[in-house]
Amino acid sequence: MGKLWSKMTQKKDPKEYQQKDAHLLQVLGVRDFLALGVGTIVSTSIFTLPGIVAAQHAGPAVVLSFLAAAIVAGLVAFAYAEMSSALPFAGSAYSWINVVFGEGFGWIAGWALIAEYFIAVAFVASGLSANLQGLLEPLGFKLPAQLSAAFGSNGGMIDVIAILVIVIVAFLLSRGTSNAAQVENLLVILKVAAILVFIVVGATAIKFSNYQPFIPPHKVNPDGTSFGGWQGIYAGISSIFLSYIGFDSIAANAAEAKDPAKTMPRGILGSLLIAVALFSGVSLVLVGMFHYTNYTGNAEPVGWALRHAGHPIVATVVQAIAVIGMFTALIGMTLAGSRLLYSFGRDKLLPSWLGELNQRNLPNHALILLSIVAIFLGAVFPFSFLSQLVSAGTLIAFMFVTLGIYKLRPREGKDLPVPGFKMPLYPVLPAVAFIGALLVFLGLDHMAKLVTGIWFIFGILVYIFYGMHATDQED
Repeated sequence: MGKLWSKMTQKKDPKEYQQKDAHLLQVLGVRDFLALGVGTIVSTSIFTLPGIVAAQHAGPAVVLSFLAAAIVAGLVAFAYAEMSSALPFAGSAYSWINVVFGEGFGWIAGWALIAEYFIAVAFVASGLSANLQGLLEPLGFKLPAQLSAAFGSNGGMIDVIAILVIVIVAFLLSRGTSNAAQVENLLVILKVAAILVFIVVGATAIKFSNYQPFIPPHKVNPDGTSFGGWQGIYAGISSIFLSYIGFDSIAANAAEAKDPAKTMPRGILGSLLIAVALFSGVSLVLVGMFHYTNYTGNAEPVGWALRHAGHPIVATVVQAIAVIGMFTALIGMTLAGSRLLYSFGRDKLLPSWLGELNQRNLPNHALILLSIVAIFLGAVFPFSFLSQLVSAGTLIAFMFVTLGIYKLRPREGKDLPVPGFKMPLYPVLPAVAFIGALLVFLGLDHMAKLVTGIWFIFGILVYIFYGMHATDQED
């Protein structure tokens, strides 16, 4: 037990990470990170969750759920901005926690993020497939049921479109991050334009009676969850929080940033502000156009609302751009997830071939593994199951990062550089951010917490029987 604790608290030398990541090309600027963050955050969720959460939990007050989730995410983003500015390494929270708390705690944080990225890539690919099929079906294009959905879902055996989009994104990223960034920037502009078109056109169909009562009376849903009142708003926060986890994808690519002390804080905080404005606008317009009960079980509320408001052409254009824009989230999640797996291989906590770079200094071994696992998850497991699991692991990593500020701050200007951004109201705000993330985690679905617990037990066993011994040999 003493040896295990000694290994868990053995801190990494930041100079070691700087040397190991030195071969990664520093080609990403503020504009690239803003596009990466907005593209990842403003994704499948913005076209589905406002209507779903309004119908299931919050009613017109769904915008309060989005704002409350954004406040928690914003507090965590402050911690992320300081960490990534002081420690611009590949792997985000995994690498940071290795430096400030030690190897074992870094493993736990990283293992949480690995689950998030495996599931998130599959989640976005599955959502993209469903929306694309919904867009093409009126045009007469329809796949056989066995090839159009995950195993056991609506007669499906495998989701071939989910497989195809993951392969396309993996191929794009295997050619280099600068090429991917150019595609990302263009698609993000198109997606934000489509969202703004929906807000402007949808605003003309708002009926203020649909906002009454703004906070419906509380009741318990048949599945035991809450609807209405502050309880419903809280339930909505936990459902919505997965919308904001994309800023971790920025931090995961810090080793490839130009002037990270400036670009990382601007990219993280800037993308979150843009995302909050867009989510709030879509939520308010959507519940104003039609009564929230119309969105019950509706997987495409934005397109549905536009069509039923008399704007079928606008609905088709917005949905088409939305489907294309979902590639931005897929690019961001795949890019960040592959860099996280590379970091584990770099540190020998997983097989070292994951930490190898090819002749173009790209971690394509990690990219291939991520893509294979995501293809399996996205092709086999249904969208609704994946959506329950996305947030849990990330929230655990978020809690580690907020507490890590207390370990980071005393070392700044000593053995660590002074960051270009510091979390305000220290030492109070890191604790508030931790409590906020913990409350969101406690509000998650019971099944999501159970699966997360099983994943962590498995992860601890992997560390004890493989990871800690592999790094012993390296030492």
